[in-house]
Amino acid sequence: MNSKLIQKYNIPGPRYTSYPTVPFWDKEGIAIDDWKQTVKRSFNESNPNEGISIYIHLPFCESLCTFCACHKRITKRHEVETPYIDTVLKEWNLYLKLFDTKPQIKEIHLGGGTPTFFSSENLSKLLNGIFETATKHENFELSYEGHPNFTSNKQLQTFYDLGARRNSFGVQDYDPVVQKAINRVQSYEQVKKVHEASRDIGYTSISHDLVFGLPFQTETSIRNTIKHTIDLKPDRIAYYSYAHVPWIKGVGQRGFDENDLPKDSEKRHLYELGKQLFFDNGYVEIGMDHFALPSDSLYKAIENKYLHRNFMGYTAGKTQLMVGLGMSSISDSWYAFAQNEKTVEAYTARVNNGNIPVFRGHLLTEEDLIIRKHILNLMCHLETHWTLGLGDNVKLDIMNRLKEMQIDDIIEVTPNYVKVNEKGRMFLRNVCMAFDLRLLANKPETRVFSMTI
Repeated sequence: MNSKLIQKYNIPGPRYTSYPTVPFWDKEGIAIDDWKQTVKRSFNESNPNEGISIYIHLPFCESLCTFCACHKRITKRHEVETPYIDTVLKEWNLYLKLFDTKPQIKEIHLGGGTPTFFSSENLSKLLNGIFETATKHENFELSYEGHPNFTSNKQLQTFYDLGARRNSFGVQDYDPVVQKAINRVQSYEQVKKVHEASRDIGYTSISHDLVFGLPFQTETSIRNTIKHTIDLKPDRIAYYSYAHVPWIKGVGQRGFDENDLPKDSEKRHLYELGKQLFFDNGYVEIGMDHFALPSDSLYKAIENKYLHRNFMGYTAGKTQLMVGLGMSSISDSWYAFAQNEKTVEAYTARVNNGNIPVFRGHLLTEEDLIIRKHILNLMCHLETHWTLGLGDNVKLDIMNRLKEMQIDDIIEVTPNYVKVNEKGRMFLRNVCMAFDLRLLANKPETRVFSMTI
């Protein structure tokens, strides 16, 4: 039955880190003055105790991983660090001009690229440059992504001293054949080294990122990867579906033949196998593709109904304003999205000219905001209620699109709510697509998204 449903619902679809999704942002973009006004509005009307979030994109990597769909710059020239950090701090100062009071920072996350490409001294310069202009929330969180091969004890200690208690290591897979295919060769011993060093320093939440659906993966290799992962017992595990989108990302995802990838039910079996192994070892499924121990804040967030999802992924709490700094970063004012220039050169030029470096964005309509809430509810809590205020005709259309999934017993639909059952978790993206009015109105003529399963 699952195999038939997988064949039926395994279609291209968004991952819903935002609504509307990036391909369906307004083609004319967003006027920079409109973007600034939404930032001011969100900052001023937010709960004073909520604070803001900051995402910082550090794009440099020493080598290219062929599975990666991130915006990155491959280089071994570390002299690029200082001018890039100087530019990020200049961009932050442009945002400070929009705030009437000193901002209170709830969360900072450093992604990439490879944040641990940067020296401890430059990481300190970056974060202290922000701290000097703001106050820290009483529940302030600092987190970052680390490459096991390029993360030193000094960097771990520097981040910890700056306030980090959570980090994430990109493991992907331990099988040497898979590692060679994706050009990400790192030993279990190296991952163990940085993991245990983090524990010894005092980190309280360590996450490992794994990917299923990579070239040459088998049940045996996945079992081995998860066994090694469980041996280290990270607090969180992200078990992502490999998104094969070479038509978007170019040569980076053409380092292997598409025939080398696990297909459909074979790929899904790898996920279900991993999920069961996580369950057997005390992990709880969080939203989509994430697992956590009951002691971790992500589990507590879902228990207390304050789990949130944005361009940083799942977070253990919501801030109305998220400022994205750095090349290609996406900011979220709740009322609008704005993405920065996607190359280092264009990003740097815009900032050095005194401009917030937005090159595209989207101003949400009232309808967008309602649909956004529905999709957030589904992605975080697997249910949503009709009381959010959709018009009767729109609601009826959505319910009609959900009928087939209701018949297939993957959701429950009542006059009051829509709820995804356990069997329907794997089709969560499909359920959200039934609410996605932008997708329905602008069906792409070419392939845009990865497969949903």
